[in-house]
Amino acid sequence: MLHSKISSVTTPLGNFRLLPVFDGEGERALDIKPYASDPWYGELLDVACFKKVRILDGGSGAELPHGQDIAVHERYDLSVPVA
Repeated sequence: MLHSKISSVTTPLGNFRLLPVFDGEGERALDIKPYASDPWYGELLDVACFKKVRILDGGSGAELPHGQDIAVHERYDLSVPVA
């Protein structure tokens, strides 16, 4: 399923959650700590690295400093709306 682009993303302190904002759909919370057990995503446990998340060109996703990203369907389908 095609979802809106990400217009911004923040990394609040604690809980290893990304808060992407999807155009026209608002902010959603995405818990990425479960990914940290995978060797490629292991540096997510480094808070300094985690806070360097950025939006990919065109808003198609979010990426960490060494190229780690989360599949397009996961960034929306595994997130929940923020009240």
